[in-house]
Amino acid sequence: MKLLSALKNLNPPEEFPLLPLRELVLFPHTMLPVFVTYKPGIVAVEEALKRDHRLFAVCLKGSIETGETYTAGTVVRIVQYLKLPDNTFRVVLQGEYRANMISVQKFNAYGMVRLEPIKHEASGELPDSEMAALVRAVQKSFVQYAELSKKINTETITAVEKIENPERLGNLVAHAIAVKVERKIELLSISQTTERLEAILETLELENEIFGIQKNINGKVKSRMEKNQREYILHEQLKEINKELGKDGGEDEFAELERSIEDRHPPEEVLFKAKKEVARLRKLQPLSPEAGVLRGYLEWISDLPWKEASVDSGDLAEAERILNEDHFAMHKAKERILEYIAVRCLIACSGEENLDTSRIRGPILCFVGPPGTGKTSLGKSVARSLRRSFVRISLGGVRDEAEIRGHRKTYVGALPGKILQSMRKAGTINPVFLLDEIDKLSSDFRGDPASALLEVLDPEQNRTFMDHYLEVPYDLSRVLFITTANSLHQIPYPLLDRMEIIEIPGYGEREKLAIAQQFLVPKELEENGLGQASIRFKDEAVLEIIRHWTMESGVRSLEREIARCVRRIARKAVEKEYGKNPQQSIGSFKKIIRPEDLEKLLDRRKYKNDVVFKEARIGVSYGLAWTETGGTMLPVETIKFEGTGELFITGNLGDVMKESARIALSYLRSAQDRYKFTVDDVGKTDFHLHVPEGAIPKDGPSAGITLAASLLSTLCGIPPKPGIAMTGELTLTGRILPIGGLKEKLLAASRNGMERVLLPVDNRDEWAELDKDLRASVAVDFVETADEALGLLFDRELRRKPRRKDNTPQLPEASNPKRISGLKPKRTKSDRTGSAHHG
Repeated sequence: MKLLSALKNLNPPEEFPLLPLRELVLFPHTMLPVFVTYKPGIVAVEEALKRDHRLFAVCLKGSIETGETYTAGTVVRIVQYLKLPDNTFRVVLQGEYRANMISVQKFNAYGMVRLEPIKHEASGELPDSEMAALVRAVQKSFVQYAELSKKINTETITAVEKIENPERLGNLVAHAIAVKVERKIELLSISQTTERLEAILETLELENEIFGIQKNINGKVKSRMEKNQREYILHEQLKEINKELGKDGGEDEFAELERSIEDRHPPEEVLFKAKKEVARLRKLQPLSPEAGVLRGYLEWISDLPWKEASVDSGDLAEAERILNEDHFAMHKAKERILEYIAVRCLIACSGEENLDTSRIRGPILCFVGPPGTGKTSLGKSVARSLRRSFVRISLGGVRDEAEIRGHRKTYVGALPGKILQSMRKAGTINPVFLLDEIDKLSSDFRGDPASALLEVLDPEQNRTFMDHYLEVPYDLSRVLFITTANSLHQIPYPLLDRMEIIEIPGYGEREKLAIAQQFLVPKELEENGLGQASIRFKDEAVLEIIRHWTMESGVRSLEREIARCVRRIARKAVEKEYGKNPQQSIGSFKKIIRPEDLEKLLDRRKYKNDVVFKEARIGVSYGLAWTETGGTMLPVETIKFEGTGELFITGNLGDVMKESARIALSYLRSAQDRYKFTVDDVGKTDFHLHVPEGAIPKDGPSAGITLAASLLSTLCGIPPKPGIAMTGELTLTGRILPIGGLKEKLLAASRNGMERVLLPVDNRDEWAELDKDLRASVAVDFVETADEALGLLFDRELRRKPRRKDNTPQLPEASNPKRISGLKPKRTKSDRTGSAHHG
């Protein structure tokens, strides 16, 4: 026996053509029809037909292109075959025995495999009685499986019940059950008969348990459906009874309300909450107060947009055309909006945009600038360029947190906050949302609305915004929030940190002229019935209105004055029978408005220049101030008299500006050896420093050099050169730090006829970004130290030549103003703190 076994082991492994099958595992003692449609399989069948009609059938792991297969398979015989017209085969395969691949030899289109048969091992088998019990258990479990699945034919069930051979039983049952390919490969690979039958029994019991659970679930669903159907029939019967009795079907409104909420496709959490409240509403009496509260709450849920979104415009050129058509200048704001549109367009083109993710959040912009510069109307243009809905909330004077978050619905007359009210008005989840006058928020004992806005304007939090009335999260992440403010000083820092600040500075005269001719005049002519008339404002006339009838950084007053002109012209046209007489149509009315016509149309001039003396005066210097309505001149006057070295400050100045005055005096006292003071002892001299227009509060550090110039002029008895304005924060060591509000200050200097302006050297980059017309309207000198600035303001004769310790003359420091050149490293801007006027 040992010799025969050794001779068998010396036999070379058998070789067969490889037939890869997709999602199919064949077992011995079974027959299966197979369509062979792929080239490796077709060539393998042809090769087998040339040999002994036998193949090695094995299941693929991946695609046919990779050719990766499992190791275990079945040697099969081709019982029948049919070659189809498209050169594919339909074959009937009969499994013979199991085998493992040892090696594969690749040819052009198929492979030859060497096999080692999987022989069921008899060692360690159970006694006959236990084996018979295991066979019966498998047969019983299989019959139960066939009854539950209802996919096994009667012939297979009968064959399984009659089989006594454990190996044949395992093959037939494993072939018949519907399990994953991986599990079938495991059942095919097990060599020991007992272990294999136990694995098959375990698989059958698991499948039977799953079928039982499914049957139980299906029974519950069926009973629930029968209950719903029964309730529906009863409701329909009740409806008909109510109709016969002349009563309204009260139940209809609940179903309609629930259906309208479902049609909005809210999130699961919201839908669950709504259905729960509808169920409560069904149980309440229609006239009870709580029923009215619940009905109003559910109507709000059904009215809010949950999924509806407008499609953004991807036409960058069209968006730019709309923005330019509606507004003049505002380059930074327009560029930011066009960047947002471009980013959305790129994401849409790449096919990666998912509207339910935060891949691209709606930006939160803050337009800051003086009144009348077009911040609010720019928000409308943004919505028009994006083709989105536009909603606006005015936050001026809002002091109750519930205005933002709403009241609890348990309160009488409770409503959601303004945010959700506006979202319902918009009708989409991605509108352009304008929060106007965010710097005018107030707070009192009822709460702080600015703190409530922290959640609204935070991209990380607003996707789950929680309104007190709604009590479910609402997604605001796709809203494009735009806020407007005249000043950043009143906005709390945590709120300011959440917004992208875009400054919209005041307009210069040339910008106002262009806006008036392109936008305001045509608009007012159309609104006042003179759109068809030939009326033209000369540029000189518009400039006169800007200079002497308005005093603002925006164009709101300019629009009112132009409207006054047009209305008076309209009155004259009517008095001359234009428009009434068919022979004198309004289109034939002609009028050119010149500067000399303005006093007849607008009465006398409203404004003169700021308090500026044409001649030079001792102790008088001119600074520049930034206000919420634009820039203005800031004259400073100083006188001296005998005393104890005190400094009196008047003019309604803030603490920062008072400190700047003391710094200026301390600096001059430390530098008195470089200047020719007319007083022997500054410590015995009192100074009175005054800033005119005392009714207007003034504050800020950037008047430091102006205060020093006024004090130095008083100490030396020499007036500063006329026609020079200045601005800059002064330090104790004589450095001049940068300032803010540069454009507004230069506009004020140009408007009041100043010839030159002294600016800190660190503001040169900002000056270079201004319009050419504004830069050309006034000469600018950039200075870094007080000595440089004072050297430009005064003649050389006020400077003293100090001596060294060895009594040799020391040359004065050369005044080296940075005029259009000589930049130093850039420093941080001093902020524009304070109230009305900021020095």
